[in-house]
Amino acid sequence: MRNNKTLFEPAHEVPVLSDYDVVVVGGGIAGVAAALAARRAGAKTCLLERYCSLGGLATVGNVIVYLPLDDGMGHQVSAGICEELIKLCANDEPMERKELMLGPIPACWQQPGGDIEERKQHRYRTGFNPVTYMYKLERLMLKEHIKIYYDTRFVNVLKTGDSISAVVIESKGGRQAITTRAVVDASGEADVCYAAGEKTVSVGGNVRSAWFYYVDNGTLKLKPWSQRFRAGKPFSDVGRTFRGDSADQVTQQIIETREYMMAAFEQMKSENPGHDMFPIMVPTIPTHRMTRRLAGTVTLRPTDDHRWFADCVGITPDWRKAGPVFAIPLRAIAAVKTPNLITAGRCISSFGDTWDVTRVIPTCAVTGEAAGACAALYAKDPQVQSIRTLDIAAVQKYLRRKGVLIDRKLVEQ
Repeated sequence: MRNNKTLFEPAHEVPVLSDYDVVVVGGGIAGVAAALAARRAGAKTCLLERYCSLGGLATVGNVIVYLPLDDGMGHQVSAGICEELIKLCANDEPMERKELMLGPIPACWQQPGGDIEERKQHRYRTGFNPVTYMYKLERLMLKEHIKIYYDTRFVNVLKTGDSISAVVIESKGGRQAITTRAVVDASGEADVCYAAGEKTVSVGGNVRSAWFYYVDNGTLKLKPWSQRFRAGKPFSDVGRTFRGDSADQVTQQIIETREYMMAAFEQMKSENPGHDMFPIMVPTIPTHRMTRRLAGTVTLRPTDDHRWFADCVGITPDWRKAGPVFAIPLRAIAAVKTPNLITAGRCISSFGDTWDVTRVIPTCAVTGEAAGACAALYAKDPQVQSIRTLDIAAVQKYLRRKGVLIDRKLVEQ
């Protein structure tokens, strides 16, 4: 049957592939952190990734800067799995390589009690090798007995009442379902939230962007190239922008990015006559900053800088400048209508300029750890009505025990 605008697909049975306490959708840094946290909290956990490697933009996208864990004023404000992952990515490069934006973690941050004045001058950040990092992330998942499903796309949810009872996937095995007690949406585009009927917000400010590697006279170099971007105006840009929730516009962003990138490379060659230059590794995924996110009970805004939330589950600095610090409340990452759904990374409820703050690697790891832990704690306790109604004092105590910084003084100082 059909009408003018839709087709009706016949109903069919969907075989159940497996059952997990926690399903994490998306294998970027947020998803990795969420899966680690859920598994370490005792939950049987799987991780769904539509591509064939972990790390997302950090690895396949060549955005190889692990941005700061400190506030730029000499104080570390983010810790836990986010610090574990920065150490994991930095331990294979003992020397600075400026042409590749690589180098060790600054010495003042390598041991506790570093000089605060030196820490003000050198933020707690580093660069990394995307190839070795994606491998190390994968080995870490396997070591923790987390089931990875690569080349597997999330397509829908099945619900019992308001709760998600299964996620529907498409893979080489066809259309299948994975039953679960809790879901972490780390898709980057709030795909699970959208499918579950949560209120979401989309923006269209994505630009042509591609960090790429090239060889110049036998020397490997990295070009951190992107079209100009201005956050908070809101998410405006010079020239065309693209939506991340439209198949046509995602495709156009990829096509036009490659065209623009190669034009930029030809310009580099023309400015360096006689150089033997050629590109060797470019992003193979959409390089979107923000697309679609949850509209949570609380939405983080620029005015929340240095504001304490009683349900804080992690803290993040502003990677762009020294000073701002944001407490991340559980109400900004937990779904509103779906009791067993929680978000991490770019999907969290964050607005305007603050969305630009919270979309990056360290904040993705902070929100991922909080989301994974909360999902596991919910899944293990049938008496809890929803993730949003978890005993926040118990959640905070658990996260602190795992090394997460949840300290009002760090936020309000």
